[in-house]
Amino acid sequence: MPTLDLAVKETLVAPWVDWARRATQGRRLLEAGTYALTEGAIAAGCRIFAGYPITPATDIAEYMSKRLPQVGGYYMQCEDELAGMHACAGGSLGGLKAMTATSGPGYTLMHDAYGWAVTNEIPMVVVDAMRVGPISGITGAPGQGEFYVARYCTHGGNFETIVLSPSSVQEAFWLTIDAFNLAERFRTPVTILTDQVISDMWEDLFLPDDYAGLDFVVPRKHNLMMPFFPVGGAELDVAPNVIGHGTGVCVSAYTHTEEGYDIEEMEAQWAQTYRLINKVRHNRTECTRYETVGLDDAEVVAVAYGANARTVKTGVLEARRRGVRAGFVRPITLWPFLDELYEADRHYVVCELNYDGQLVREVMRAAPDKGKVHFMGKSAELHTVAEVVAGLEGVARSGRLPELPYIWTQVR
Repeated sequence: MPTLDLAVKETLVAPWVDWARRATQGRRLLEAGTYALTEGAIAAGCRIFAGYPITPATDIAEYMSKRLPQVGGYYMQCEDELAGMHACAGGSLGGLKAMTATSGPGYTLMHDAYGWAVTNEIPMVVVDAMRVGPISGITGAPGQGEFYVARYCTHGGNFETIVLSPSSVQEAFWLTIDAFNLAERFRTPVTILTDQVISDMWEDLFLPDDYAGLDFVVPRKHNLMMPFFPVGGAELDVAPNVIGHGTGVCVSAYTHTEEGYDIEEMEAQWAQTYRLINKVRHNRTECTRYETVGLDDAEVVAVAYGANARTVKTGVLEARRRGVRAGFVRPITLWPFLDELYEADRHYVVCELNYDGQLVREVMRAAPDKGKVHFMGKSAELHTVAEVVAGLEGVARSGRLPELPYIWTQVR
């Protein structure tokens, strides 16, 4: 096959493209992803962290225990992840930006508290550093098994979530600021789905000198007026009530009135559900972040997120060098799902770090031809460039993936 022009169009849609241009004064470090996540939280104004240590997220807690006292913040070592999530909710209701961090087993334990924060519209950030599963799996191996868990992160349904995923140490810093901004704007918990590779990897990291001067950080707003909950509407940026200012704030796990009191009336349930879903759906463009390469002429597109997207992108560029009309899509916003990235009628090869197939199911739903969506699942290791190239060449040549060691292609 002829060699294609490698000067392909690359697009990165994310607010930190502009932020990086504006924050020119700073220092360059060689640091880990967990350090970048911590500094991103501090830069965003996080002043309380509560959690329980678990690999590969423990370093975030360790860094936070050192950094928060330096900026007048609070670190809480809790008895478990559920308590950590509730403590963050309490801190946020008290007027502080809050964050917790965990891995898959702890993320599951948080889900009742997550739902409590969702229904009471409490802004906070939750970092899930994914590792291979099921359950505890291997603590030092990456996985992508919480794609759906992050979407349906509590019981009962009737809500939308916002989930972001970085693919580099530098992006982990900017994306954490972004997650706090979205949490404040939408008044909801925002999950950062990172993984063992991003958490533990050391890379070049630029940090601005003056966090206080970052004008793109969304500040915490304090509402000292009643009512607390704007039940029924989908408007954004309605500041939460603050505990300790004589407002009589009330929060509940049940369907509630505008004042926060329990109520068993269907009209109130419908109004609350409408708001929790549509404040995200009606404003989903504010959450849209993604990267694409070579989509103008692509006949087969590789799809990947997180650390795995790095080798997949390199594989796409190598496949193009060999003459394959290949493209690349990296969803940074995982939820709400970006259907529009998969509307073109072409082949999609979804590379993810699990064998059961999760992201691929959403691509199948969004793509015009389900039969042109192919799954390359791998467990505990990133896809190699050679595997990606072989997959893209196989689909381009015959419309089918070749058989490759340790790669699963079946989606049941």
